[in-house]
Amino acid sequence: MAQRVVVTGGSGKLGRACVRDLVEHGWDVVNADSTAPAEPLCPFVRVDLTDFGQTVEALTGIDDRYHGVDAVVHLAAIPAPGLVPNAATFRNNVPASYNVFAAAKQAGIRNVVWASSETVLGLPFETPPPYIPADEEYPPSPESVYSLGKHLEEMMAGQFCRWDPELKMVGLRFSNVMDPADYAEFPGFDADARLRSWNLWSYIDARDGAQAVRRALEYRATGVEVFVIASPDTVMSRPTSELIAEVFPDVPVRREVGPHETLLSIDKARRLLGYDPKHSWRDEFRDGAVG
Repeated sequence: MAQRVVVTGGSGKLGRACVRDLVEHGWDVVNADSTAPAEPLCPFVRVDLTDFGQTVEALTGIDDRYHGVDAVVHLAAIPAPGLVPNAATFRNNVPASYNVFAAAKQAGIRNVVWASSETVLGLPFETPPPYIPADEEYPPSPESVYSLGKHLEEMMAGQFCRWDPELKMVGLRFSNVMDPADYAEFPGFDADARLRSWNLWSYIDARDGAQAVRRALEYRATGVEVFVIASPDTVMSRPTSELIAEVFPDVPVRREVGPHETLLSIDKARRLLGYDPKHSWRDEFRDGAVG
């Protein structure tokens, strides 16, 4: 029998891709969101995740819609800094994540994947990173209230796993999520290297983000792990080495990087999760789908 997974925020940009990917790979998916999906790919439940009671029901079962949940993918959040006042971002995101983590514990769910963020690496990189490619090895450096919330979620996950040694929680530090329709803007980035230097010119195709979620669900481990999840290339046509020399000339480069290789390292995700991104904005232009 297919395993049931609740995807919070399944109506959003990354959520839609995740729901589609999980359904296509045989998961029994429930989308728990405050907004109905544009395309109904699976059962939908309207849930306010800042309400603990509603969250518990969503992760255990609602009437005759479904009963029993094997895993949860928590994507729901105000998705970036500056969309609403900082206190509102914190008031929504951090309690909602606590509620999901605590409700999963109460429901006996021991397979939890959630969306952390590239921002915990120190974005925007007005203060340069300690080295590049940036990875999971240096301490989180939140520079916004949104990022602070993501850092606190990672700390919370560590304590939930300490309380239950059989629990697995995987935090995916997603880069800036893009759909193919977004790629039309990319050629305009080349004129000014500093325009997208705030996240080392990185992005993540939503379809590859969905693959990372599925692989995180399948990952056999216990305890908490965090992974940087980005596309394998940058948003720029210009070579990565040229971008580094212009914008971050004094930052140590720890290893040789490819001509257009991302500077948010996905080495750990490749090694442990088997993450294998397949989509690039360059392919969309080669195929004539954009522009």
